Amino acid sequence: MIRIPRPIARAPIALYRAGFGGLLGRRFVLLEHRGRISGQIRQVVLETLSVEADVIHVVSGYGWSAQWLRNVQADARVRVTCGWSRPRGGRALILQPDEAVTVLEDYRRRHRLATRALARALGYPQLGAEEPLETQLGEQLPVVRLSLRG
Repeated sequence: MIRIPRPIARAPIALYRAGFGGLLGRRFVLLEHRGRISGQIRQVVLETLSVEADVIHVVSGYGWSAQWLRNVQADARVRVTCGWSRPRGGRALILQPDEAVTVLEDYRRRHRLATRALARALGYPQLGAEEPLETQLGEQLPVVRLSLRG
């Protein structure tokens, strides 16, 4: 698995703070969540798997060790900024592994090249393969549904 250096991973946050998050399109979101220990607001930019009117799916590429995932598991209240839109409140729900696999397979079908690159970077070759995904992958790569409010 390739670890993105922290300064590079956090650089897109500055775009959102300056009002230019829309330059990243709807393939990325700024997720604001509350730290499970500190209680402070935390921010992370994540790639989207799917974007619908009031539902966005994201994946934890670093699995269960990702701090943002552990934080939304402890407190599901979030704020999400996608594209040029204003931040919207919502709730995060970690999907069951079988549901996660369904979302990952849909993403793989729509974004073949991106999925292959993601599979190599994350060290999950089965994600980029042609065979149906196994439920075990949904356990290793948690998918989160962000349900947004008005």
